[in-house]
Amino acid sequence: MEILAFVGFVAFIVVVIVLGILQAGKRRKELMGWAMSKNLRFDRAKDRGVENRFPEFKCLRQGSNRYAENVMSGDWKGRSFLGFDFHYETHSTDSKGRRQTHHHHFSAVVIGCEIPLKPLFIRPEGFFDKITEFFGLDDIDFESAEFSRKFYVKAEDRRWAFDVIHPRAMQMLLDMPRFTIQMHGSHVIAYRGARFNVRDFESAAQVATDLLDQMPDYLVKQLRDGG
Repeated sequence: MEILAFVGFVAFIVVVIVLGILQAGKRRKELMGWAMSKNLRFDRAKDRGVENRFPEFKCLRQGSNRYAENVMSGDWKGRSFLGFDFHYETHSTDSKGRRQTHHHHFSAVVIGCEIPLKPLFIRPEGFFDKITEFFGLDDIDFESAEFSRKFYVKAEDRRWAFDVIHPRAMQMLLDMPRFTIQMHGSHVIAYRGARFNVRDFESAAQVATDLLDQMPDYLVKQLRDGG
């Protein structure tokens, strides 16, 4: 009986591995097809240099053994585009002192910008944000009560946040699929804590580019002039 149980367990592990390989292959094929339809380059190889190209984005500097894969790159409506799946590892120790490795996966889109951007962080508001708000560690509140309820916003320069997230931009963010968005330097990143489906890559790129396109003319001029 013990031998049968062991054989059954091994067979189950093999099935799980095979299914994982098949699903990964199907996903790669779908992403490659989408990238080709958008005139983007596709590279299935692991890219361990993404975190160094965008050191301002903390989401790319978590854990260890970090790399991007299924990398799509090219032009998106006149701006540089980089979309990818990202992997990193964290480690813990169980009750018996055994070291365990945890694999984390998420997807992201990075859009380039021709003007220098100040740091700005936007994400859907969660339950724990309500708790920290109770202790006075709240985020930036806006005139729109609905937007303030649904989004958590942080910026070193609060004026910058109000300039970028004006009423039209607020409505766009409310209407579009939710992503965590960070501006810094010459790039905007849009991501979630899990892998995107194919449509999510396009939605993330759309949110990031719309946010840039809706920046007021006076703000764009000020940034170009070094203000």
